[in-house]
Amino acid sequence: MSDNSTYDQLIKLLDERGARYRLIDHPPEGRTDIVSPMRGNELRQAAKCMVVMVKQGKKVTKYVLAVVPGDRKVDLNAIKRRKNGTYVSFANPEIAERLAGSVVGTILPLSFTSELELIVDPKLFEGTDELFFNAARLDRSMALHVDDYKAISDATLEPISQE
Repeated sequence: MSDNSTYDQLIKLLDERGARYRLIDHPPEGRTDIVSPMRGNELRQAAKCMVVMVKQGKKVTKYVLAVVPGDRKVDLNAIKRRKNGTYVSFANPEIAERLAGSVVGTILPLSFTSELELIVDPKLFEGTDELFFNAARLDRSMALHVDDYKAISDATLEPISQE
């Protein structure tokens, strides 16, 4: 899946659901700490999205799309406990990009595949009405209303971040 098809899929989904969002064009950048000032958002308002691999024994591998506030880190051990894992790590870039449908740095806080379980840290919603993230493109971001994100994402809410 190319960046453009994932971007198109995102826009179609949000428009069909009547979501409130704004698009923000900026120089190409995928690192949350660098792109946030370009977008004009506080780091804590950014949805940082990481694909995590969880081994359950020797034969079962699951993938989680972990979404945390931009000023926090993914707590891999919290995800490992949640998934009853025996081993946990960030997925390699090739797997992350295949599952997410976009390049690392542009991964959406939404999953369009059943292979990728969406888990969101509730701290992401504290003190903000909008979430900011790259919209499956390095040169375009989105500000999405929190209530619309919650309604559309159907995410599992779990504390999976640390300072």
